[in-house]
Amino acid sequence: MNNLESFPPHFRNLSHHQPPSPAPEDGGNPTKYLESLPVIDLQNLNNDKNKLEEACNNWGLFRLVNHGIPSSLLSQLHEQTKQVFSLSYESKKASCDGSNVNYFCGSTALTPSGTTIPTERHNTNFFEGFGIPSDQLSKFHPQLPILESFRVLLVEYEKHMSRIATTLFETVVKNLELEKEESKYKLEDKTGLFRVYRYLHCPDPDGGLGLAVHTDSSVLTILNQEDEVSGLEVLRDHQWLTVKPISNTLIVNIGDLMQAISDDKYKSTLHRVKVDKHKDRVSIAYFMYSGEGVKVESSKYKPFTANQFLAQVQQDIETIGHKIGLSRFKRNEDN
Repeated sequence: MNNLESFPPHFRNLSHHQPPSPAPEDGGNPTKYLESLPVIDLQNLNNDKNKLEEACNNWGLFRLVNHGIPSSLLSQLHEQTKQVFSLSYESKKASCDGSNVNYFCGSTALTPSGTTIPTERHNTNFFEGFGIPSDQLSKFHPQLPILESFRVLLVEYEKHMSRIATTLFETVVKNLELEKEESKYKLEDKTGLFRVYRYLHCPDPDGGLGLAVHTDSSVLTILNQEDEVSGLEVLRDHQWLTVKPISNTLIVNIGDLMQAISDDKYKSTLHRVKVDKHKDRVSIAYFMYSGEGVKVESSKYKPFTANQFLAQVQQDIETIGHKIGLSRFKRNEDN
């Protein structure tokens, strides 16, 4: 997985000439973990509704257990993800040619043709990944056997993601007393998006981030991270704290669209990814958006659709180098 040919060219000279060194026995600098992260039991959601409300209102994220995904599927996904990223950079990039699946590195912002849009250069983002719309899974048939095997696993995994996202969203809508709006904001399977990441190890983690500070543009994001290497950090009480990876659990966070739907009652989670000194890290994120053409209406923001929001985010990154987000749609206080 750490062969030099698998790295994007502009990462090959960034201290990756040697395989990752063994981690020090003392563990190096101690990691500050996020304690008491809310835990939601999907199979007991009716009894956890108040707990879910508190998690969304006060935290913006939570750990999901008893989600119903077989542990064998999660293990296979992690192993296949590592195998996919061990392929050469050239073969990974070429595997997406002529499809609506995108390969990217250093930035998740892409032009309609799939070309990476440069972001601000204050820090290097040490990652590569694939962007796979859920409605393209059945149409994407890569020639590489490893990638095809991974696609087959994602098809099965997507069924679970859609089920979990829909179940959580329906409960959140009821907690917000928006039952009359539920049909309007109903999530659609075809709006789901997978982003599969490899964060490259770096002997000098202070030299750049795995992924810069941001909020997600989604309604909900469901993260499946391997349990060997940590990296996800959230801002809590003015300090960055690491979300500890725990086997067979998922991390769910509120996105910008959910913040707008909730009239700012819930806040989109500010987070980033730190790289590890010694090991690469892989993760699979599933982003769920509101239905195509559905307008998000709020007393705080001007009406907008998910596509309009995403287009504005892309335009801002192209023109000024970073995402503005919901502030672009804020209603004037004088109105």
